[in-house]
Amino acid sequence: MTQALAVSRFPVPDLADMPDDIRNRILAVQEKSGFIPNVFLVLAHRPEEFRAFFAYHDALMEKPGNLTKAEREMIVVATSNLNQCQYCVVAHGAILRIRAKDPLIADQVAVNYRKADITDRQKAMLDFAVRVSTEAQKVSESDFATLKSHGFTEEDIWDIAAISAFFGLSNRLANVTSMRPNSEFYSMGRG
Repeated sequence: MTQALAVSRFPVPDLADMPDDIRNRILAVQEKSGFIPNVFLVLAHRPEEFRAFFAYHDALMEKPGNLTKAEREMIVVATSNLNQCQYCVVAHGAILRIRAKDPLIADQVAVNYRKADITDRQKAMLDFAVRVSTEAQKVSESDFATLKSHGFTEEDIWDIAAISAFFGLSNRLANVTSMRPNSEFYSMGRG
């Protein structure tokens, strides 16, 4: 019998010992997905940070707007790959496959979005997200002009940058905590 691998190098609290609001959020996610994504368990180690993290996550990823939910996930997958974040590439790759209704898209975006079967508009979006992730100090008006030529608004550009920046934080926490992707993510949305 093999020993179950830890989901984090830091302590993971028991569900029963978590504050009510966090436990209720986790149970709601479990009811919807059929399992508890490890990110919820790992971040529950620091309740105040859990609340702040998921409040900002939801503000960026669940809001209506010009960016589709699938495009938001593309940003996460492409930039998380650059940051070598196994958890986020695997977990958000699953969400991307489901939201795009495409079993191939997440692997394509993770490996090389420039060769992926996505639109030129989406490639421009990911070019900018990658620039924010790797050299935000070089973002210039020409970047804004390129995005606007593809129909992105100032608010869309903020969203692309904010998602890229937020997941930079998430990627680093996932790597430092040795957060393991749930096995369920690997097969989700593959058909």
